[in-house]
Formats: sequence, structure tokens, C-alpha cells
Amino acid sequence: MKIALVSDAWSPQVNGVVTTLIELVQRLKNAGHEVLVIHPYLFDHRPCPGYQGVDLAVKPYKKLYDLLSKFNPEALHLATEGPLGWAARRVAAKKNWSYTSAFHTKFPEILKAAVKIPLFLGYALMRHFHRHSKGVMVPTQGVLNMLQARGFKNLRPWTHGVDTDLFVYQQTPLELEQLRGLERPIFLYVGRVSYEKNIEAFLNLTLNGSKVVCGVGPVLQELKSNYSDVRWLGVLDRKNLARVYAAADVFVFPSLNETFGLVMLEAMSSGTPVAAFPVDGPLQVLEKKNALGASLGGAMSNDLGQAVGKAQQIDRHEARQRALDFDWQRASDLFLSHLVPCEQT
Repeated sequence: MKIALVSDAWSPQVNGVVTTLIELVQRLKNAGHEVLVIHPYLFDHRPCPGYQGVDLAVKPYKKLYDLLSKFNPEALHLATEGPLGWAARRVAAKKNWSYTSAFHTKFPEILKAAVKIPLFLGYALMRHFHRHSKGVMVPTQGVLNMLQARGFKNLRPWTHGVDTDLFVYQQTPLELEQLRGLERPIFLYVGRVSYEKNIEAFLNLTLNGSKVVCGVGPVLQELKSNYSDVRWLGVLDRKNLARVYAAADVFVFPSLNETFGLVMLEAMSSGTPVAAFPVDGPLQVLEKKNALGASLGGAMSNDLGQAVGKAQQIDRHEARQRALDFDWQRASDLFLSHLVPCEQT
């Protein structure tokens, strides 16, 4: 099948959406599908104002129209709601093509945190973007229920996967040179250092041990100045990041507004248990129970400190066991099942 995937998020950007899409595209190609990825770096692009590390295409419509016309896809998927997503939506309308889309990120929450735009306006915009989609793929049942309550239509559940070969299981945490001198236990956060991630809920915890943060974002410099006791590692390549995951004792996931939280699976695949709030993302990733009725591979509590304490008691093997449930083959097959032909018969 000839599949056109349009995304405003692509390498060298570093985030869960990029990781998910790159893995998906590779799986689709391995299965024999021809995939055209249309991303910002094929166009004139500029940094997103106030959001370090994210570039957006500038006036992409004409070139995008030409790219899609030449490729003539059998299926079109709009992965994001940025400038390329909106332009592809216009192309599809002009050509009378059907398409699918995805809701990867709670942009209304980001807009509210960054520039105080009310949630109802942000969701009205997202609802308008997706209203002609024949299938809006969402990563968890919780997000699907939330969007359904807000009036979204044609919602389709689509789980994600994790590369269990890259994120290798370690029965005991690795000792790494870049973490030399840090007192154990080591508590790790990986992700965007941004307004909506609620990172300060982690940084403000009183913990015996050391805190480590991997990632960049618009509030990085402010947080580095305010939390000098934290080891800030910036952005790491995937192999080095896998080793840092495997060196941590607990992975702390403080976000309250995720659609999934792929970083939790990466940590768990390495054997590192997760501590999180009981919200969308963690509720689905940690929903499976062990023989004692506790979450398999992590702990959740409205008191993040309590979740961290419980996570320290979890066997690393349980975390790995839960990560193995998230198979990329199943995720890519489900994605394919949700696609629709551009030309409806």
C-alpha cells in the first residue's frame, strides 16, 4: 500500500510523537508498504515561538499539494495538527480524498499552560481539525472517552509499542560514568522540559538519593537555575538514553496531561519501575496487576512521593514483564486496520 504520513513532528525533534512515528514507519516499510513521510524539514521552516526544539513548516500548501499529487497515495494519515496537518487537510478537501488523523498530544493543555488560552477554545479548534477525519486514532481508552465527551467523532483506539531490543533489561541498575558521584537511589525524568509536563512536582520532592533529568525545552534554563542539585543531562542519543534508563532506580513521571507516555514503557523495558499520578497514560500503562493486586511495573498515587516510595519496592523483572505487553507488531497492524482508502468507492 502507498501511504502518505503527514507530520509536523519529525527527527531531529526529540519527543514521544517522533519516536512513535519513526518506529511505525520502519515497521510499515519492513512489511512491504511504500511510505512517504512529509515533515517540516522538506519545507522552509522556522522554530515554534516559545517552544525550543520544535520547527514548523512555513507556507507549505503549494509544495505539499505537489508532493501528494505526485505520490498519489492509497491512504493518507495526518499525524499532527500543526501547519502541515492543516495544509494536508486542505489538499484532501480539494481532491475529495478521505483520510485518517491522530490525537497524540493535548495541545489545548499546552496552550493553556503557555499562553492562557481557555481549554474550551483549544478543544474547539482540535475538534474542527478532526471533524472530517474518517478515523481519529487515540492511544488510550481514557483519552478516547475524554474526546468523545468533548464531541469528537470517529475515534479509534490505537496503542503504541516499545523497542524492547534497544531498551535492554538490567536486573540491577547500571553504573555509568555520566552519573558518577550520584547518591543512590537515582530518580530519573525523561521528556520535554516544558510548561505542561509538571516537572516541578518531581523536582520539589524530598527524596533520599539523586534526581536526574534528560531533555530540553522552553523552561530548561529557568529550572536549571532553580534546582542546582539536579543532574541535567540534556538530550541524549537513543543508545545512551537506553543506558541511562537502565541506570536509574525509579522513573518518575509527573505529568498530569499525557495521552500516553512512551517514556514509561522505555524505562520499564529497561527494568526501571515507574512512579506516577493516577491519570491518563499511567492508568493504562500500569493497569495490569501482579499476583498481589498491585500495579505491574510501577506505582500510582495522588501523592507522588508515596508513588516513588512504592515503586522502589517493585522488582525490576515485573517492570520488564509489563513492557513486553506493548508489542510494535500489534501496534502497526492496528494502525493499518484503521486506515481508509483516499478514493472512496
